[in-house]
Amino acid sequence: MPETSAENLTPRRLADTYVGEVADLNPITAVQLGLHLDRDDLPDMSPTGLEAAADLSRRTLARLDAVEAAEPDPVPAEARCARLLRERLTVGLALHDAGEDLRAVRSLASPVHSLRDVLLQMPAATDENWAVIAGRLGRFGEGLDGYRATLTLGLERGLLSGPRQVTTVLDQLETWLGPDAGSSWFAGLAARGPESVRPRLEAAAASATAALADFRDWLRETYAPAAAGTPDAVGRDRYRTWARLWNGADFDLDEAYAWAWDEFHKVEAEMRAEADRLISGATPVEATDYLKTKGPAVEGAEQAREHLQRMMDRTINDLQGSHFDLPEPIRRVEAMIAPTGSAPAPYYTPPSLDFTRPGRTWLPATEDDRYPLWFITSAWYHEGVPGHHLQLAQWLYVADDLSKYQATLGMISSNVEGWALYAERLMDELGYHSTPATRLGYLAAQMLRLQRVIVDIGMHLGLDFPADSPYQPGRPVTPEATREFLGRYSGLDDAFLDGEVVRYLGVPGQAIGYKLGERAWLRGRAAAQAARGSAFDLKAWHMAALAQGSQGLDDLYETLAAL
Repeated sequence: MPETSAENLTPRRLADTYVGEVADLNPITAVQLGLHLDRDDLPDMSPTGLEAAADLSRRTLARLDAVEAAEPDPVPAEARCARLLRERLTVGLALHDAGEDLRAVRSLASPVHSLRDVLLQMPAATDENWAVIAGRLGRFGEGLDGYRATLTLGLERGLLSGPRQVTTVLDQLETWLGPDAGSSWFAGLAARGPESVRPRLEAAAASATAALADFRDWLRETYAPAAAGTPDAVGRDRYRTWARLWNGADFDLDEAYAWAWDEFHKVEAEMRAEADRLISGATPVEATDYLKTKGPAVEGAEQAREHLQRMMDRTINDLQGSHFDLPEPIRRVEAMIAPTGSAPAPYYTPPSLDFTRPGRTWLPATEDDRYPLWFITSAWYHEGVPGHHLQLAQWLYVADDLSKYQATLGMISSNVEGWALYAERLMDELGYHSTPATRLGYLAAQMLRLQRVIVDIGMHLGLDFPADSPYQPGRPVTPEATREFLGRYSGLDDAFLDGEVVRYLGVPGQAIGYKLGERAWLRGRAAAQAARGSAFDLKAWHMAALAQGSQGLDDLYETLAAL
């Protein structure tokens, strides 16, 4: 860090200094922020690199101590940023010190996923851009070497990932590699490059493919046998720390489990009524099975992408001026097809800090190339507009008024996922689910998020299904029971639900944040509305809420209630 005295710093300046230091240390983070785009290096994913990142966090916390001592009564905006920065760095160090980053084999957002996904986030408009991509692609093996060194240290210390994560990642790597080197994902990337850079791209792709095949073999032959006896669930103590990471709060987990069951019964009743509206006498699963095969759908991935693009553009146009007041850069969002071998769920990536790379939603391609609208309609209100895109892009737009940290690296999942689930509900409140099909899709999505609270807490803490459960009352919440429970009440596709179980086991505590985050958003809105009465302006409240930047659930309700 620059040798600036504590008296010349504020928490927000310190937080932004930290963002710059992280971008210098981690080129993947830099690309996500739209920084250092001419660099072709990759982060050091070895134990040495992880310790360097931890040392940066420790130094930043020490500087924050000095800054706060120099200004014991900061203005509220500085205090909010300081609280966020301290909480985020502290929980990150707790996970590092516990060796959690030595276990980082999981079905999504692992180091190997980051090494590939950064190649899609880099600019690709010019020959010079592609030359940088070729350079980074050629270093893919170096990145894998560091990652393998970290996993090897975890193996030596008995800190391993659960076998379901290992098996799923191996399956993903097989998809990336393809039947031969010429058909690998990397070869496909190289083929998209300009002729002037093509020879370098092809050589780099061959190198990356060979390195990934070697890593795949090591993971299968060395790591997988050692991990075979590792529990998939993490237990209550590890779960508390992970839940703090994703939610910015220490929950009463037993209260959250009981609350989710109460809400489960309410949503199940709504789903039954909507299913009956669609097909007289049908159960929700019977109705959703009908919608999967015979309901409205788009045929073809590109046609589905175009449909979702039109849908997001139309939603922005409809809500602009009535429920939101969006600046021009935020009115651009792109629908994309996710790369092969991705997790089966749709997702969103935010814009770069300067908006030269727009926000993007990503649709996973399906085997039958058919995209039923009953499900993806509400999903795109969640991923795109008015969900993730409006919140995360607005944070970036006001980053100079907050801090870049509050708009980027300080992001807390439950705040973001809670807003996106609130956005789905808002569209229902506004009457956008005008047919039983799309409203049943919305309710199925709500049901899934409630089930996530139940099974995520239940599996990791070793709880039982309660006495009033319609499914296996008194029996333990196991991965096998979770899969059947999800399918019986959400009506979603088998492949999607198989991926969900693996996901919950791989990122403990993240899945509970959707409904618990939405609960904070709804309670905050209700409190603000009650306080202001007839003077309450929903559009003004939305824009004020979206200008707050990242906050954990410990702080979010009070902030929203005061707007």
